[in-house]
Amino acid sequence: MSVHLPKAIELFMSSENAHDAEALAACFASDATVRDEGRTRAGLTDIAAWRRETTEKYHHAVEPVAVAERDGKTIVATRVSGDFPGSPITLDFVFRLENGKISSLEIQS
Repeated sequence: MSVHLPKAIELFMSSENAHDAEALAACFASDATVRDEGRTRAGLTDIAAWRRETTEKYHHAVEPVAVAERDGKTIVATRVSGDFPGSPITLDFVFRLENGKISSLEIQS
């Protein structure tokens, strides 16, 4: 299924599948935050570390299946498959965008 995503989110998804941690600066603001697995990462260096850790741990791929706007956030229902129990699963990737870049991302089950 193809869904229309804002450019920064589209870049995030494609770089996630390419396992390209260097592409983060094109998607995230320099002071962005990511909340995943009960932990918050702040800034591009910490977010790049999160990206490398999750890639190594899960060898995952993402596929956006639906998108909605709510309370100033873009919620992307995302099918995630990889090396983890229950794969594939659908998670909500909750993005906040500012000035064309991701200012925050929270991954929710």
